[in-house]
Amino acid sequence: MDVRYALRVLWKSPAFTLVALVTLMLGIGANIALFGIVNAVLLYPLEVSDPQNLYQFRLKPWTQGKALTTSYPAFEDYRQRNTTFSEIAGYDGFSEGRLSWGNSAKSASGYSVTGNYFEMLGVRPELGRLIQSLDEQGPNSARYMVLSDSLWRSAFNADPRVIGTTVRLNKDSFAVIGVAPARFHGTEKFEWPDYFIPVVNHFDAKYLADRTGRPVTVLGRLKPGVTPQQAADNLSAIATELAKEYPKTDTGVPLRLVRPGLQGDAGDVIRGFLYSVTGLTLLVLLAACANLASLFAARGADRSRELAVRVALGASRGRLVRQLMTEAVVLSIFGGAAGLVIACVLLRVLLEWQSHGHLAVSVDARVYAAALILTLVSALLFGMIPARQVSQSGPLQAMKSGPVDAMSLRRFTLRDVLVGAQIAICMLLVTASLVAVRGMVRMLHTPLGFQPQGAMLAQIDLSEMEQRGDSLLEKQKAMLEAVQRIPGVTAAGAVNRVPFTGGLRGVPIFPPGTTDFNLTNSVLAPYVFTMSPGYLVAAGTRLLSGRDVSWHDTNTTPYVAIVNATFARTMWGDTSAIGQRFILQNHLTEVVGVAEDGKYYEIMDSQQPVVFLPLLQTENGVRVFVVRSQRASNEMVAALERTLTSLEPNAQVTVQSWPEAIAGTFFPTRAAAAALGVMGLLASMLAVTGIFGMAAYNVSRRMKELGIRVALGARTRHVMSAAVGRPILLLVLGSLVGLLWGVLASRLLGQIVYQANSRDPVVVIGAVLTMALLGVAASAIPALRALAVDPSKLLREE
Repeated sequence: MDVRYALRVLWKSPAFTLVALVTLMLGIGANIALFGIVNAVLLYPLEVSDPQNLYQFRLKPWTQGKALTTSYPAFEDYRQRNTTFSEIAGYDGFSEGRLSWGNSAKSASGYSVTGNYFEMLGVRPELGRLIQSLDEQGPNSARYMVLSDSLWRSAFNADPRVIGTTVRLNKDSFAVIGVAPARFHGTEKFEWPDYFIPVVNHFDAKYLADRTGRPVTVLGRLKPGVTPQQAADNLSAIATELAKEYPKTDTGVPLRLVRPGLQGDAGDVIRGFLYSVTGLTLLVLLAACANLASLFAARGADRSRELAVRVALGASRGRLVRQLMTEAVVLSIFGGAAGLVIACVLLRVLLEWQSHGHLAVSVDARVYAAALILTLVSALLFGMIPARQVSQSGPLQAMKSGPVDAMSLRRFTLRDVLVGAQIAICMLLVTASLVAVRGMVRMLHTPLGFQPQGAMLAQIDLSEMEQRGDSLLEKQKAMLEAVQRIPGVTAAGAVNRVPFTGGLRGVPIFPPGTTDFNLTNSVLAPYVFTMSPGYLVAAGTRLLSGRDVSWHDTNTTPYVAIVNATFARTMWGDTSAIGQRFILQNHLTEVVGVAEDGKYYEIMDSQQPVVFLPLLQTENGVRVFVVRSQRASNEMVAALERTLTSLEPNAQVTVQSWPEAIAGTFFPTRAAAAALGVMGLLASMLAVTGIFGMAAYNVSRRMKELGIRVALGARTRHVMSAAVGRPILLLVLGSLVGLLWGVLASRLLGQIVYQANSRDPVVVIGAVLTMALLGVAASAIPALRALAVDPSKLLREE
């Protein structure tokens, strides 16, 4: 009966019901959608056995990105010497290349794993078998490949006869021995591997024995009763032992444990971002509930006579409270259901939108439970206000008629507090959205040390070329010269990796005269890039002093390098860097040029030291051609592909504009600006409805009083003050409180926005102007209605 009566009452007030439903739909929908993402990223465990007991090893100093943990020999030492883990396994998530079989080929990326990787994780095959410990018998001893379920279905049409098929990854042949289960996507949530190969077949014997490299990300499963801190202490003690045994290669840096799946220490950033956005999204729902509570309170005052009559006829106050709470629950259920539908649509769009990156976003039991909890809590929050009014009101007073008493601006009711809180939350969210926009603008104008606009990147995979050493370098030189001859090309150069795509980091630098190359004797650990002559010009990187590298800088001439300004300043202070020397990779190297600083790994990095080495003095070679041209992008794509493939038909060439290549670097800031912008928009809508509702209700209830004031000769400003003075006062007070909250929330916003600064004058002025405009827009119609009052008509109605 209560539900039927609630539906009938809501049906009789379509405008009120529609506003309430839309408010709830937006508030609850935004929270459900965000919870779906939080659930997928933070709450949903990896698809492995006993994921709560699985940890990833990390160096104790915090580092960005999914930096690998240790060398392969050190991995074996940790595995054999530890006393706190039941099993330790490792993988390298950077395997990639051209996968070919039969007459088909495609680009693929995957993991190279230790033999016990699948055994430790407790993963069982969907088809065939997985890589095992017995497969490893030394370098290049296990030519086996396990396909992911996705690759098996998309490339091999889910053909079970794929087992035993020979495929080629670049130049190497592998036998397909199995297919991983459909729900297993490796041990990183954002990047799903296409295949798995043994690590002993990914690296050559020399690199596997090298203790200076870090090709292995290490995972471990704790023994029963062992705490993460005990395990970290055990690993750190082993690191200290290894530093004593291998002082030239092992640093003895302590280790710690983190949860796997979120690219190592980047998990801290991801968690901070999502938790902060969740807190702000909950504020949107709180503002929506405050808005509805204010509307319900006004509606309850209008229904006071109806409720008083029911009390006079014998209804108990508890019965009326139950009825009002039923109305709130029914309304909240419909709004929550609509919000759930909106959230499901948004999550599906997010799932389909993902291109290379992956995230298993789905609506599961947790999401439905969160939707139900949010719905019921919302109903409780805004339903208590009219229920409280009924429980405290007297039927005799409610049945009296007559004009409403003038309300002093000095006296605040519960409804005033609700509107003020709503305005304060709106001001906070508007401030946050402006901070995000300013952060995005600041990031887009951050000096990168290169100019991506107008440049194309041609990445070429030369792994299948038979040439090695000097012949390979000569082939790359010939390719660059051919690219430079393309009509319309103004500058071209080559580099092993462009900024933001990885590369050598932390390469030790030793002062001249060093004979003991222990890592503790190194003076700097910069990024190292290998480049051709002309790369700096093509990239738009300014050479501050000295010269560029040339084709005359070969392995038969003195070793030279170009360093950036941070490297020069750190090493030699104000002394000129030109002509200075240092030891890098066992070569005494002379500085011949100083380039401007820039960003190399993360946009939020502080200035890092960098060394640029000449192509002909290294063994690394180049893989990316940077081409600057005045021709249209589509024309350059065709020209570059045609030119490079004509010189090396078997090479895989990928061409794209440089801004497209680094778009992912700016995605977090753009996502933050979009998310906070949407929240600011929702909060603004709620603030407008809240201020408008209060002003309109105030004018409606006091029409007769306003008519009398006008009849007695009240001035326009006095009428305006009586009509909308209270909403404007609440707007001012709420905005001040919200602005203060925004200033105090700088640390919270710093988890979301690049270089967040809520004290920025532009942000403060923008937020104040926004709230002022919202207040004027919301109060305009009620104010005009008050000014248009006709005293004679009102008195005749009385």
